[in-house]
Amino acid sequence: MFNDPIADFLTRIRNAQMAGQETVTAPSSKMKVRIAKVLEAEGYVEAVREDVDGSKKTLVVALSYDGKEPKIRSIKRISKPGLRVYRKADELPRVMSDVGIAIVSTSVGIMTNKDARRRKLGGEILCEVT
Repeated sequence: MFNDPIADFLTRIRNAQMAGQETVTAPSSKMKVRIAKVLEAEGYVEAVREDVDGSKKTLVVALSYDGKEPKIRSIKRISKPGLRVYRKADELPRVMSDVGIAIVSTSVGIMTNKDARRRKLGGEILCEVT
């Protein structure tokens, strides 16, 4: 049993890319699906889908590569269950001078730091992706 399902999901992506796998599967939740959709919209993963097996839902993420090099160079959990990290819109991080993204949970939904800054929304910084 794990206490942080988002960290587990990010670790599954990180490990699958290091192993050169095409897809990664994880137990599905609304938060994980939204995070995966943001990664898909930003071009870090190819496709996201949910498979239903009886009462269990599984999230399947097709990973994206440039040749043999994974598109996600690093993916790091920022806000953890023991230490939540909240920032105002003007305090949101600029990941590698806005080359990378931070995924932020706002009152409107989950989005990138760039979208949140544009809409003047603050929130919880879930992870950083480069």
